[in-house]
Amino acid sequence: MTILIVFAIIIVLGMFFSFLRMLIGPTASDRAVAVDTITTTTVALLVLLAFIFERYVYLDVSLVYALLAFVGLVALARYLERGI
Repeated sequence: MTILIVFAIIIVLGMFFSFLRMLIGPTASDRAVAVDTITTTTVALLVLLAFIFERYVYLDVSLVYALLAFVGLVALARYLERGI
């Protein structure tokens, strides 16, 4: 159980550093990549929490969250590419 807590701390640290990149990032594409990294690490954290708490509904939540994040990122990328 201790190793799972260490994994959770590492994931949260990754989210923190990605959040800093999102705030500091000089370009919009840097910020978009940081947001994508935050969503990916959030999905990893949800999967880890599903394993720790033995509540496997978190796996369904993480799957839906990942799909919505992907669609949002594709929309953002198209916006940044066209500049509309």
